Amino acid sequence: MTKFLFYRIFRWKVSGNFKFLPKKCVIIVAPHTHWFDFFIGIMIRRIYNLKINFIGKKELFFFPLNLFMRYMGGYPVSRNSKSNTVDQIAKIYLTNTEFRLALSPEGTRKKVKKWKSGFYFIAKKTKVPIICVSLNYIDKNVNFSQPFDISGDFEKDLKKFKSFFKGVKGKVAEYS
Repeated sequence: MTKFLFYRIFRWKVSGNFKFLPKKCVIIVAPHTHWFDFFIGIMIRRIYNLKINFIGKKELFFFPLNLFMRYMGGYPVSRNSKSNTVDQIAKIYLTNTEFRLALSPEGTRKKVKKWKSGFYFIAKKTKVPIICVSLNYIDKNVNFSQPFDISGDFEKDLKKFKSFFKGVKGKVAEYS
């Protein structure tokens, strides 16, 4: 049913390195402009039987919502000023043999001038590669990059990542 919806009804396709994801990596998905992006990701996970996780503020993990959030691959993190989110997430990587964290580098569904850097420092601290995934609503293609090993030079690596997303438009194009 999911395949039918994804390919026949919504008419999306998937390209790139989606069948050979490392067991541990950070997946940056962009542009994130609409709530429907989450459902595109859920359908891809289901079709290709990929274990891909996400993080959410711990306040969302209350009963009974926490059962659904965990089932969907969610992990709670504390985002107050006293907690170090990168360290919290690094501990999750250490305690799992397989952990692929998907997140939006924009940090929101609105247009941003600057990406958040947390994804980079998570990858650096955990020594895992970064996979770029574009959601291009122009041609309805989800494209997975090859794994990028980071150099430690954030600005240099950021240019590489952003070049992967060049010309990609989200569902709300003006937010791309």
